[in-house]
Formats: sequence, structure tokens, C-alpha cells
Amino acid sequence: MSFAVRDPATGEVLDEVADAGPDEATAALDAAVDAQEAWAATPPRERAAVLLRTRDMLLTRIEEFALLITREMGKPLAESWAEVQYAADFLQWFAEEAVRISGEYRVSPGGDFRIVTTRQPVGPCLLISPWNFPLAMITRKLGPALAAGCTAVVKPAEDTPLSCLLLTQVLGEAGLPPGVVNVVTTSRPAPLVERLLADPRLRKLSFTGSTQVGRLLLAQAAGNVLRTSMELGGNAPFLVFADADLDAAVEGALLAKLRNGGQSCVAANRFLVEEPVAEEFATRFADRMSDVRLAPGTDPGSRLGPLINARQVERVAGLVDDAVTRGARVLTGGRAAGPYFPATALTDVPPSARIHHEEIFGPVAPITTFKDESDALAMANDTPYGLVAYLYTRDLGRAVRVGERLETGMVGLNRGLVSNAAAPFGGVKSSGLGREGGFEGIEEYLSTKYLALDLTS
Repeated sequence: MSFAVRDPATGEVLDEVADAGPDEATAALDAAVDAQEAWAATPPRERAAVLLRTRDMLLTRIEEFALLITREMGKPLAESWAEVQYAADFLQWFAEEAVRISGEYRVSPGGDFRIVTTRQPVGPCLLISPWNFPLAMITRKLGPALAAGCTAVVKPAEDTPLSCLLLTQVLGEAGLPPGVVNVVTTSRPAPLVERLLADPRLRKLSFTGSTQVGRLLLAQAAGNVLRTSMELGGNAPFLVFADADLDAAVEGALLAKLRNGGQSCVAANRFLVEEPVAEEFATRFADRMSDVRLAPGTDPGSRLGPLINARQVERVAGLVDDAVTRGARVLTGGRAAGPYFPATALTDVPPSARIHHEEIFGPVAPITTFKDESDALAMANDTPYGLVAYLYTRDLGRAVRVGERLETGMVGLNRGLVSNAAAPFGGVKSSGLGREGGFEGIEEYLSTKYLALDLTS
């Protein structure tokens, strides 16, 4: 069996891929289990070399990878080029971390024995990646897993499996042994994933996706007490204080809202602006949004490509319609055009609107005012999510106070982009567990073993 992968801009079938079921998933895990011991025993420098060769090959073939990302996901080519570089950064970062996995040697408090700790790979992993960054989210998981000495079963998103399949081919060309990484593509993920999570040989789950699905997977993972990393939904506030540099705030807002067409868990979701500058910010921001050109991602002039599928177009349109029905005003955009949704700015959005409480995953910016710092914090934290927040102010004291009190795992201070391979990515509350990237990223794939060395014998 197979299923079609389509270009979201045209509906054209790009390729047909295997539609795996539970039995194929078990076979993939069989291969990962068989390869685990040898891969864990591979010297760290050799594991790092595979990652570095893969990184070099990605960059050598950046045009090929970028075009594939754009065709299966829809984002403009310039953004796809940036994603390939971002993916390569994860491979380089974790290649460098592979040779720095360390333990400790210390004297027990009583002095009669020695405490030795070592770090070992957790074992075979299931890595489930989303469609919005079909290459970078794979390397953000595979990079640390392979660096730590873990094998993996990888399940890419149904809408965008082709980038993952090409990456796997490149990994093999770079010298990765057979069985270390095993990709299963499927249009029926639920029974496949359930089978894997019930298998006692699996030792780790890393998932990026919705909070709703994440909760279900956590419940299933509890049966075998799996190590889990969950990068889930967001509802990012974008705070603009009256003392902010408005030029910088508008530029940051465009980046935080429109990157990846707003189809990002770290996209700014709620724009909270202090009353004295709210009208000026909204006017300037809406003017810039109105200039954003919609076109297929392969068009050199495209700034905003199609949304991933018709369901997402319908969902974003529904959020806008609900806000307008409740009294919001459309400053620009607001209506879908086939597979596209224009850059949209709304103002006078009431707190009851769904768009304040749900992750938009589209190029829509609802703008609301606040009175003071206390009011801003109360509004920003009034959500079950806590992935990222953006904060614009020139007051250093306020930046520290508000930054510390925002209930998020990340804060962008006077910048609209926080993602970086060297930084720990992750959230709090219903936005997930664990961190990806940074020094912390490889820890998710390592277990600590303690050896008590007796000195009396």
C-alpha cells in the first residue's frame, strides 16, 4: 500500500510513499534493536564523523533539499534554504557534543568507597516529527539521538515525508550503518505508534506536535515508563511596551508572525500592546502586513506560501470569522484565497474570541491593548500553554522583571526569533517536557549509571 504526497500550492502529486502499518513498525524496531549494541559501542568520534559528513552533504545539496521542502510543505524557497542550514546546524552541534559526553569520579562522604557515574544511551527511540519544518525537526531529534549512541525509528508527518526520506539516504551515504535509523511513513499513524509504544524494547519517545496528541502519547508511554520529550503547542504572547523601539518591534512582529507562514509553534499568537502606542503599532504593522505577497513558494517573489492543506485554511478562516463576529476589526487581509490565507491583522479583539485561546498556525495577528506591566503579565500568562514569549522594551529592569515572570520556557527579548541549535528549545505547562538543542538536548537521550567502587577488597 502507498499514499500520495502533494504540493499544497497546486495539489500536484509529488510522489507515492509506502503506507506502513503496525507490522512494518515492528520490523523497523527489530532493526533498531539489532543495531543498538554496535552503534552504542561505536567510538564517539566516529559517530560525530557520520553527523559531520551528513551536515556537509546537506549543505552541498542545499538547493535540492530546499526545493523539496518548498514543494512538499509550501514555504518560500528562501525560508527552505534557511531551514536546510538550520538542520545542518543541529548535525554539527550534536556532532561536537558526541565527544563531550562525560561522567564523574568522586569520594563518598564517608571516604570508604568511590562514586563513579557514566552516561549511556537510553536505547532505541521513536522520533515523531511534524510537517512544518520537515527537515530541521528531524535533525533536531536525530542529531542528539545518534550522537548519544541511540538507534531510532522515525515517523515523519504524513504531509511531508519526502525530506526525511532524502535525509535518510544521505545518512547512509555518509556511513551510517544499516538499521541505526529506520523510517516508517504512514497515513494511519495511530495503530502504528500504539504498537511501538507497547513494545518493551522501545526506551524513548520524542514527539513534536499538538498538545492533544501529546497527552494521548504520554498516556500510552506510561505503560512501559518510557523516557519522553514532548514539544507541544504554543500560544505565544508578543508584548510591546510604550518605551519600545517601535521600528524594531514591527520588524520583530513580522518575523515572529510570518516565518513559516505562521505555521510554527513559536509563532507569535497574541499581540499585546501598551495603550499609548497601540494605535501607532497596529497601523504600522498592518501596513507592512498588507505588502506581503502571496505566491507559490517556488516563486522568487513569494513572501507567503500556501497553508499546508485545506483543513488548515478552513481552521484559520474560522478563527478570524469568530473574532470578527465578536467585534474585532480587520485592518488587512481576512479572507482565504484558495490554498492561501493572506497576512491578516485584527484589532479590538475581545478576550472571549477563540483566537486568543487557540494556536492559530497561520498568518493572522490579533492585537489587544494592556494598561500596565501587571496587566500585561496577567494577559500573557492567561493560557495553559507556555512555550515562548516575545518582549519589546528599552527598560532593562522591566525586561528582567517581566522576563522572569513570564510562564514560558523561552523569551525573545527585543528579537522575534529564538530558535538556534545552540539554545535549549522547549516549554512549560501544556507546551511540553524536556529540551531540544543546546547542551541540554543530548541529555534527553542519555541515562546516568552509578558505580559504587569498594576500596576495602
